[in-house]
Amino acid sequence: MVKLKNSFKRKEKKYALTKQQYQKLREQLDSFMQEDAYGLHTIISVYFDTEDYELIRHSVTKPVYKEKFRIRSYGVPKAESDVFLEIKKKVSGVVYKRRVALTYSAAKRYIQHPHAFELAERKDQQIKQEIDWLLARKRLEPKVMIAYDRRALFACENEEFRVTFDFDIRYRKENLSHKLDDKGERVAPEIDVLMEVKALGAYPLWFSEILAELELYPMSFSKYAQTYQRYLYTSNPLSSKQREEFSHVI
Repeated sequence: MVKLKNSFKRKEKKYALTKQQYQKLREQLDSFMQEDAYGLHTIISVYFDTEDYELIRHSVTKPVYKEKFRIRSYGVPKAESDVFLEIKKKVSGVVYKRRVALTYSAAKRYIQHPHAFELAERKDQQIKQEIDWLLARKRLEPKVMIAYDRRALFACENEEFRVTFDFDIRYRKENLSHKLDDKGERVAPEIDVLMEVKALGAYPLWFSEILAELELYPMSFSKYAQTYQRYLYTSNPLSSKQREEFSHVI
Protein backbone atom coordinates (compact mmCIF):
# COMPACT_ATOMS: atom_id res chain seq x y z
CA MET A 1 0.00 0.00 0.00
CA VAL A 2 1.45 3.36 -1.06
CA LYS A 3 1.26 5.89 1.75
CA LEU A 4 -0.04 9.42 1.21
CA LYS A 5 2.93 11.79 1.22
CA ASN A 6 3.08 15.42 2.24
CA SER A 7 5.88 16.42 -0.15
CA PHE A 8 6.40 15.46 -3.80
CA LYS A 9 8.84 16.21 -6.58
CA ARG A 10 8.23 14.63 -9.98
CA LYS A 11 7.27 15.08 -13.62
CA GLU A 12 3.72 14.37 -14.73
CA LYS A 13 2.48 13.60 -18.23
CA LYS A 14 -1.14 13.20 -19.29
CA TYR A 15 -2.69 10.87 -21.88
CA ALA A 16 -6.30 10.78 -23.10
CA LEU A 17 -7.55 7.19 -23.48
CA THR A 18 -10.64 5.62 -24.94
CA LYS A 19 -12.30 2.85 -22.94
CA GLN A 20 -10.81 0.31 -25.35
CA GLN A 21 -7.30 1.73 -24.98
CA TYR A 22 -7.68 1.69 -21.21
CA GLN A 23 -8.65 -1.98 -21.17
CA LYS A 24 -5.75 -2.97 -23.45
CA LEU A 25 -3.29 -0.95 -21.39
CA ARG A 26 -4.45 -2.45 -18.09
CA GLU A 27 -3.94 -5.95 -19.51
CA GLN A 28 -0.39 -5.02 -20.55
CA LEU A 29 0.45 -3.45 -17.19
CA ASP A 30 -0.66 -6.40 -15.07
CA SER A 31 2.79 -8.02 -15.25
CA PHE A 32 4.63 -4.88 -14.12
CA MET A 33 2.34 -2.81 -11.89
CA GLN A 34 0.04 -3.26 -8.93
CA GLU A 35 -3.10 -1.33 -8.03
CA ASP A 36 -2.84 0.41 -4.69
CA ALA A 37 -5.00 -0.56 -1.73
CA TYR A 38 -7.45 2.32 -2.20
CA GLY A 39 -8.96 0.78 -5.34
CA LEU A 40 -11.44 2.99 -7.15
CA HIS A 41 -11.73 6.11 -5.02
CA THR A 42 -13.01 9.66 -5.40
CA ILE A 43 -10.78 12.73 -5.17
CA ILE A 44 -12.37 16.12 -4.52
CA SER A 45 -10.44 19.38 -4.80
CA VAL A 46 -11.57 22.95 -4.22
CA TYR A 47 -9.29 25.32 -6.16
CA PHE A 48 -8.63 28.79 -4.81
CA ASP A 49 -7.82 31.80 -6.96
CA THR A 50 -8.02 35.56 -7.01
CA GLU A 51 -11.27 37.32 -7.80
CA ASP A 52 -10.28 37.59 -11.48
CA TYR A 53 -8.63 34.13 -11.74
CA GLU A 54 -5.06 35.46 -11.81
CA LEU A 55 -3.40 32.13 -10.93
CA ILE A 56 -5.05 30.09 -13.67
CA ARG A 57 -4.79 32.88 -16.26
CA HIS A 58 -1.06 32.91 -15.62
CA SER A 59 -0.89 29.12 -15.72
CA VAL A 60 -2.43 28.76 -19.20
CA THR A 61 0.29 30.97 -20.71
CA LYS A 62 2.76 28.09 -20.13
CA PRO A 63 5.17 30.01 -17.86
CA VAL A 64 8.39 28.58 -16.45
CA TYR A 65 6.91 28.90 -12.94
CA LYS A 66 3.30 28.54 -11.83
CA GLU A 67 1.46 27.68 -8.65
CA LYS A 68 -1.98 26.56 -7.45
CA PHE A 69 -3.63 26.22 -4.08
CA ARG A 70 -6.40 23.76 -3.28
CA ILE A 71 -8.09 21.85 -0.51
CA ARG A 72 -8.11 18.16 -1.39
CA SER A 73 -10.20 15.36 0.06
CA TYR A 74 -10.07 11.64 -0.62
CA GLY A 75 -13.77 10.84 -0.59
CA VAL A 76 -16.64 13.03 0.62
CA PRO A 77 -15.38 14.33 3.98
CA LYS A 78 -17.18 14.40 7.30
CA ALA A 79 -16.38 17.00 9.95
CA GLU A 80 -13.49 15.00 11.43
CA SER A 81 -12.18 13.52 8.16
CA ASP A 82 -8.68 14.54 7.14
CA VAL A 83 -8.33 16.87 4.17
CA PHE A 84 -5.19 18.47 2.74
CA LEU A 85 -4.23 22.10 2.27
CA GLU A 86 -2.00 21.79 -0.76
CA ILE A 87 0.28 24.05 -2.77
CA LYS A 88 1.22 22.71 -6.19
CA LYS A 89 4.07 24.37 -8.06
CA LYS A 90 5.54 23.61 -11.45
CA VAL A 91 9.04 24.81 -12.32
CA SER A 92 10.51 24.04 -15.75
CA GLY A 93 8.28 20.98 -16.09
CA VAL A 94 8.96 19.55 -12.62
CA VAL A 95 6.02 19.38 -10.21
CA TYR A 96 6.48 20.13 -6.51
CA LYS A 97 3.65 19.55 -4.02
CA ARG A 98 3.63 20.48 -0.35
CA ARG A 99 0.64 19.93 1.88
CA VAL A 100 -0.58 19.66 5.45
CA ALA A 101 -3.45 17.58 6.83
CA LEU A 102 -6.28 19.07 8.87
CA THR A 103 -9.73 17.86 9.77
CA TYR A 104 -12.37 19.15 7.40
CA SER A 105 -13.95 21.28 10.12
CA ALA A 106 -10.53 22.77 11.00
CA ALA A 107 -9.78 23.45 7.33
CA LYS A 108 -12.99 25.45 6.98
CA ARG A 109 -12.08 27.47 10.07
CA TYR A 110 -8.57 27.96 8.73
CA ILE A 111 -9.82 29.57 5.51
CA GLN A 112 -11.74 32.14 7.59
CA HIS A 113 -8.93 32.72 10.11
CA PRO A 114 -5.55 31.51 8.72
CA HIS A 115 -3.47 32.79 11.64
CA ALA A 116 -5.74 31.52 14.41
CA PHE A 117 -3.68 28.41 15.18
CA GLU A 118 -0.34 26.70 14.62
CA LEU A 119 0.53 23.09 13.83
CA ALA A 120 2.53 20.91 16.20
CA GLU A 121 5.07 19.54 13.72
CA ARG A 122 7.72 22.04 12.63
CA LYS A 123 7.68 20.84 9.02
CA ASP A 124 3.88 21.13 8.85
CA GLN A 125 4.02 24.60 10.39
CA GLN A 126 6.56 25.69 7.76
CA ILE A 127 4.26 24.51 4.97
CA LYS A 128 1.30 26.21 6.65
CA GLN A 129 3.24 29.49 6.80
CA GLU A 130 3.92 29.20 3.07
CA ILE A 131 0.19 28.69 2.49
CA ASP A 132 -0.63 31.60 4.85
CA TRP A 133 1.62 33.87 2.82
CA LEU A 134 0.12 32.82 -0.52
CA LEU A 135 -3.46 33.29 0.72
CA ALA A 136 -2.67 36.74 2.13
CA ARG A 137 -0.54 37.92 -0.81
CA LYS A 138 -3.06 36.90 -3.48
CA ARG A 139 -6.27 37.23 -1.41
CA LEU A 140 -7.37 33.81 -2.60
CA GLU A 141 -10.95 32.57 -2.41
CA PRO A 142 -12.64 29.27 -3.38
CA LYS A 143 -13.53 29.32 -7.09
CA VAL A 144 -14.36 25.81 -8.31
CA MET A 145 -14.70 22.20 -7.15
CA ILE A 146 -13.21 19.48 -9.36
CA ALA A 147 -13.84 15.80 -8.61
CA TYR A 148 -13.03 12.53 -10.33
CA ASP A 149 -12.86 8.81 -9.67
CA ARG A 150 -9.34 7.35 -9.71
CA ARG A 151 -7.49 4.07 -9.90
CA ALA A 152 -3.77 4.27 -9.08
CA LEU A 153 -0.99 1.80 -9.95
CA PHE A 154 2.61 1.62 -8.80
CA ALA A 155 5.47 -0.31 -10.37
CA CYS A 156 6.33 -3.56 -8.58
CA GLU A 157 10.06 -2.79 -8.72
CA ASN A 158 9.81 0.95 -8.02
CA GLU A 159 6.87 2.38 -6.04
CA GLU A 160 7.86 5.91 -7.02
CA PHE A 161 6.83 5.21 -10.62
CA ARG A 162 3.06 5.63 -10.64
CA VAL A 163 0.26 5.65 -13.18
CA THR A 164 -3.21 6.92 -12.36
CA PHE A 165 -6.47 6.69 -14.32
CA ASP A 166 -9.15 9.32 -13.77
CA PHE A 167 -12.77 8.80 -14.76
CA ASP A 168 -15.79 11.12 -14.95
CA ILE A 169 -13.95 14.41 -14.30
CA ARG A 170 -16.56 16.88 -13.09
CA TYR A 171 -16.79 20.43 -11.77
CA ARG A 172 -19.06 22.74 -9.80
CA LYS A 173 -18.67 26.47 -9.16
CA GLU A 174 -21.48 26.92 -6.62
CA ASN A 175 -21.85 25.89 -2.96
CA LEU A 176 -18.14 25.54 -2.19
CA SER A 177 -18.02 26.81 1.37
CA HIS A 178 -20.62 24.74 3.23
CA LYS A 179 -20.68 20.99 2.60
CA LEU A 180 -18.08 19.48 0.28
CA ASP A 181 -19.31 16.73 -2.05
CA ASP A 182 -18.50 15.40 -5.51
CA LYS A 183 -21.62 16.48 -7.41
CA GLY A 184 -20.92 18.29 -10.68
CA GLU A 185 -21.03 18.45 -14.48
CA ARG A 186 -18.55 16.72 -16.79
CA VAL A 187 -15.49 18.80 -17.65
CA ALA A 188 -14.36 16.98 -20.81
CA PRO A 189 -17.07 14.59 -22.08
CA GLU A 190 -14.91 13.60 -25.06
CA ILE A 191 -12.31 11.96 -22.78
CA ASP A 192 -13.20 8.53 -21.38
CA VAL A 193 -10.11 8.13 -19.21
CA LEU A 194 -7.33 10.56 -18.34
CA MET A 195 -4.06 8.78 -17.58
CA GLU A 196 -1.32 10.54 -15.60
CA VAL A 197 2.20 9.13 -15.49
CA LYS A 198 4.20 10.33 -12.49
CA ALA A 199 7.97 9.87 -12.54
CA LEU A 200 11.03 11.94 -11.79
CA GLY A 201 13.36 10.15 -14.18
CA ALA A 202 12.93 8.29 -17.44
CA TYR A 203 10.11 5.81 -17.95
CA PRO A 204 10.99 2.13 -17.49
CA LEU A 205 11.77 0.52 -20.83
CA TRP A 206 8.82 -1.87 -20.58
CA PHE A 207 6.43 1.05 -20.10
CA SER A 208 7.81 2.98 -23.07
CA GLU A 209 7.44 -0.12 -25.22
CA ILE A 210 3.81 -0.57 -24.16
CA LEU A 211 3.03 3.08 -24.98
CA ALA A 212 4.64 2.67 -28.40
CA GLU A 213 2.79 -0.56 -29.12
CA LEU A 214 -0.59 0.99 -28.23
CA GLU A 215 0.31 4.29 -29.96
CA LEU A 216 -0.36 6.40 -26.88
CA TYR A 217 1.06 9.92 -26.90
CA PRO A 218 1.15 12.63 -24.21
CA MET A 219 -1.05 15.69 -24.29
CA SER A 220 -1.31 18.86 -22.25
CA PHE A 221 -4.35 18.73 -19.96
CA SER A 222 -4.88 20.57 -16.69
CA LYS A 223 -8.21 19.86 -14.99
CA TYR A 224 -8.44 23.36 -13.56
CA ALA A 225 -7.24 25.04 -16.78
CA GLN A 226 -9.73 23.06 -18.84
CA THR A 227 -12.55 23.98 -16.48
CA TYR A 228 -11.56 27.65 -16.56
CA GLN A 229 -11.22 27.81 -20.34
CA ARG A 230 -14.43 25.93 -21.03
CA TYR A 231 -16.82 27.10 -18.31
CA LEU A 232 -15.44 29.93 -16.16
CA TYR A 233 -13.97 32.30 -18.74
CA THR A 234 -17.23 34.09 -19.40
CA SER A 235 -15.97 37.04 -21.46
CA ASN A 236 -15.33 34.75 -24.45
CA PRO A 237 -17.13 31.42 -23.91
CA LEU A 238 -16.25 28.50 -26.15
CA SER A 239 -18.72 26.81 -28.44
CA SER A 240 -19.34 23.07 -27.97
CA LYS A 241 -17.18 22.34 -31.04
CA GLN A 242 -14.37 24.54 -29.72
CA ARG A 243 -14.56 22.80 -26.34
CA GLU A 244 -14.03 19.42 -27.99
CA GLU A 245 -11.11 20.72 -30.06
CA PHE A 246 -9.61 22.64 -27.17
CA SER A 247 -8.54 19.57 -25.21
CA HIS A 248 -6.16 18.58 -28.00
CA VAL A 249 -4.32 21.89 -28.21
CA ILE A 250 -4.02 23.32 -24.70
